[in-house]
Amino acid sequence: MASTSLQPGAGPARRTVMAAAGTAGLAAALSACGAGDDSSGAGDSGAGSAGSAGGAGGVALVKTSDIPEGGGKVIKGQGVVVTQPRAGTFKAFSAKCTHQGCAVSRVADGVIVCPCHNSHFSAEDGSVRQGPATQPLPAAKITVAGGEIRLA
Repeated sequence: MASTSLQPGAGPARRTVMAAAGTAGLAAALSACGAGDDSSGAGDSGAGSAGSAGGAGGVALVKTSDIPEGGGKVIKGQGVVVTQPRAGTFKAFSAKCTHQGCAVSRVADGVIVCPCHNSHFSAEDGSVRQGPATQPLPAAKITVAGGEIRLA
């Protein structure tokens, strides 16, 4: 049996191929999280519910009464953080910090906090308030109806 790793010029080393494959997979996962834009429907309580076609919508996240005004709640099982920046306005974002992928831990005083390196994000729009993160939290689509917030 000939080993291609010992032949010069026979192609990239296995290590190079594996590293490239891992990087491509990570890039695909990150782009899927950040593919949303401001028209995502993760906004006012009426914005998402009108755009949801086909009945009850997605996964139930939390009751509106469980989200304090100016605060929010991290829904670990779904990887999202739901906020209420103003009374009756609900937003949702990825709970994965854009700095190094740690899960955000809490929401207080209009700020979503990552415990790993202390990045802060706006509970209103997910924008960076304090680094080291340089990219905003991607918006998540939600619907709000009947006192319940659901993934769209």
